[in-house]
Amino acid sequence: MSKRAMLPLLALLCAALPALAADYAKREQDWRNGAVVYQVLPDRFAPAANLAAKKALYPAPKILRSWEDSPKRGSYDPVLKVDSHELEFWGGDLPSIRSRLDYVQDLGADVLYLNPVHLAWTNHKYDALDYQQISPEFGTRADLKALAEDLHRRGMRLVLDGVFNHMGRNAPRFQQALKDPNSPYRHWFVFGEQYPGGARSWWQFENLPELNLEFPTVRQYLYGAPDSVVRSYLKDGADGWRLDVAVDIGYQFLSELSKAAHDTKPGSLIVGEIANYPRDWFPAVDGVMNFTLREIILRTAERRMEAALAARMIERMVNEAGVENLLKSWIFLDNHDTARLHTALTDERQRRLAQVLQFTLPGSPNLYYGSELGMQGLVDPEQRGPMRWDWVGENNIHLQWTRQLIQMHKRLRALRVGDFRLATSDKLLAFERYTDHTRDTVLVLANPGYSTVTEAVMVANSNLMNTFALVDQLSGQKVPMRSGLVEVSLAPGAAMVLVPELSPGGGYSAYKRVP
Repeated sequence: MSKRAMLPLLALLCAALPALAADYAKREQDWRNGAVVYQVLPDRFAPAANLAAKKALYPAPKILRSWEDSPKRGSYDPVLKVDSHELEFWGGDLPSIRSRLDYVQDLGADVLYLNPVHLAWTNHKYDALDYQQISPEFGTRADLKALAEDLHRRGMRLVLDGVFNHMGRNAPRFQQALKDPNSPYRHWFVFGEQYPGGARSWWQFENLPELNLEFPTVRQYLYGAPDSVVRSYLKDGADGWRLDVAVDIGYQFLSELSKAAHDTKPGSLIVGEIANYPRDWFPAVDGVMNFTLREIILRTAERRMEAALAARMIERMVNEAGVENLLKSWIFLDNHDTARLHTALTDERQRRLAQVLQFTLPGSPNLYYGSELGMQGLVDPEQRGPMRWDWVGENNIHLQWTRQLIQMHKRLRALRVGDFRLATSDKLLAFERYTDHTRDTVLVLANPGYSTVTEAVMVANSNLMNTFALVDQLSGQKVPMRSGLVEVSLAPGAAMVLVPELSPGGGYSAYKRVP
């Protein structure tokens, strides 16, 4: 092609660049993209200052435990329809969470996500009695507003847990409907002799009767009306909702709920607990809890999945679900329903590799309180233990490592808002995060295998300069770029997060005329 013929093509490319740059700038302005999320169980995060005065809030059969106690699995009570450990409390509340926000902010979190705070009977509050009230063990709506205001002053956000697929068996609405076929709440639930306990319940847990979302009045109460649950808490200062078992709510009602939230507070976040493959759940929700990516990360770290297969799976998911949606989705390795990370992955190399992937793949890293300290726990309720504040300190290597990853994720623009593409590798999981600026480029290389891998990886980025080094953000090691190839040697379980060295010193840079 002649130089004259190339001019229109160059003009087209130049015209496209500002729009591309604008897209990345727009992503940066949206707090939901690539945010670091910190999850807290209100009862277990920090002990209340006035714990002795709160004892009356835990009448029998509830039990108030000492903060030093560890949760242990109890037995099922066929009368109460719950396990006994669901009625054991540790005394945390909203004011005590506020008292520890310095820690959450210093850790680097952008978002505080609270497990349910609405009025409910159990300690976990997934059995709502009344969504519009805060459980007295936790405080009041005024306490929640104060927490939101405090977070906003710090430049942080608040996401609440919405449990809208089911209520609790002890909810006055359900009890009235159960006993009276003529109750105005009869159509709020689905009754029938074929159901254990007489009503359709979530996975047949009798304490969790499902709401009949097909009944319009229920939808108005939850999200349709101006004073509905979803809308009113957003007006009180919440910035979004994580929706419990969102997969059970379904596409139509999730779409309606998301629209109601966005109409009430533009830019609010709706994240669905959706364990399915994420592709088709957008735009019914803004993001998902990315169970698929979690499975890939953990299987890869544990050497149950080859790097090449993991790479193909991740690439397909990114292509089909879309980066815009995945940036708002939460990448979690553990939470209140799973084994804690330090229990699931006891090999430190595997655990650290999984965490590097959590903070470098497209999405919002979601941390479960205390896992940054090395807290352990296998099954419910062991993984819901009270926060180990006595483990917080500069000598906690797990905490320092997590802080390093958080700071790296926040510092490197491409990790927060960048696009994704695979690098070409035979034995490593190798991928690139990139934006419109070459200086933002991040190349991630991970070796989940059993032996050291020495390999030349091709990076299909024409703006990365020959012979200029890439610098590992985890170790400081420099690796030269040779005509699009990066040769590295990675030990089993090792990872590198490489960024271009724009100038090796002396004022010269080969990057002076690339975007």
